Amino acid sequence: MKQNSFLKNFRYLALIMFSLSFQMVLAQSDIIAIDVLLDPDQTMLDSAKVYNESMQKNYSGPGSFSLDASHAPHVTVLQCFVKRTDLEKVYKAVSKVVKKEKPTEEKLTATGFYYIAAGGLGLAGITADTTVKLMRFHTKVIEAVKPFMVEGTDAAFVQNANGTPLMRGTAHYVNTFVPDHSGVNFNPHVTIGLAKEDFLKELVAKPYNKFTFKNISVSIYHLGDLGTAQKKLWTSVNKK
Repeated sequence: MKQNSFLKNFRYLALIMFSLSFQMVLAQSDIIAIDVLLDPDQTMLDSAKVYNESMQKNYSGPGSFSLDASHAPHVTVLQCFVKRTDLEKVYKAVSKVVKKEKPTEEKLTATGFYYIAAGGLGLAGITADTTVKLMRFHTKVIEAVKPFMVEGTDAAFVQNANGTPLMRGTAHYVNTFVPDHSGVNFNPHVTIGLAKEDFLKELVAKPYNKFTFKNISVSIYHLGDLGTAQKKLWTSVNKK
């Protein structure tokens, strides 16, 4: 009798655990990692692609990527997680800010390079100056999207085509973007690729020829590994 009672309790507990796990999976499938970003003009695109090619020659292992339709060069304004069911509300909220702030009317200056080190490698980008107008747009976008922000996991990203897991820390970066990478910590840049850290140290140390560029539109992308903009969800182009 005791054994039968134990088995019934065990099965009941297992059923509860399965139900909870299933609910968690369903909850995460409704969450998506997004990037509200600025699409730079051809001047910046050409520069980014030149450096991306040199970085791929330096390192072509796991995580290396080309700047293409699935890894669109961009200036991140906000990265966060939202519910898929709230996406239309997010689009409308961002659209209102774009119409008011008009971020594509301003010229920005490319100022140099930076990179985030990770185990002998570094994810690098071309930095841009932080203007008053850009900071105001950045702040207004966060305010507009904040009511829809939730916490997310790796499941909310576009998954790697080869089945490999996302690089450790990718979801954490997005979860902490607002407290750790906005406001005074906002670092506008165009990511140009992954390379060996020694190569990047030399790149950063070299004199940099500054240039100006504009952004042609504002878009929202579904994020992939390493915070790459992989799938366009919405754009301000031709939006009234």
